[in-house]
Amino acid sequence: QVQLVESGGGLVQAGGSLRLSCAASGFTLDRHVIGWFRQAPGKEREGVSCISSYVGSVDYGDSVKGRFTISRDNAKNTVYLQMNTLEPEDTAIYYCAAKSAPSKECTVQPREYDVWGQGTQVTVQG
Repeated sequence: QVQLVESGGGLVQAGGSLRLSCAASGFTLDRHVIGWFRQAPGKEREGVSCISSYVGSVDYGDSVKGRFTISRDNAKNTVYLQMNTLEPEDTAIYYCAAKSAPSKECTVQPREYDVWGQGTQVTVQG
C-alpha cells in the first residue's frame, strides 16, 4: 500500500524552528517528486517546497525562501522540511505529497501531485 506519513508538527514560538518528516511506505521516495504544501483555515492550499526525483532539484514558495530547506534521506526513505525563523503566518496544516511520474525538476503546484499524507499541524505563536 502506497502511503505517506507526516510528523514533527507542533507548537512553537515565533522565531523558532521545527523539522517535519515525510516517511513513505510502499514505494521509493527518490524515484518520485515529493512536495510539501500547507493549508491554513479559510485559505487555499499553498505550495511550500519540492524535491525532484533522482537528482534532487529543489524549489520553494516565495513566502518561505531563505527560511525553509527541503532534503531527502534515501536510506530512511524520508523527506524532511527544516523550518527556521518561523512566523505566525506559517501556522497551517502541512502535507507532503508524491507525484507518480518521475522528473528531474519539480514545481509546487498541488494539482500535479497524486498521493497525499494526512497532514501535521504547525502552530506558531507570535
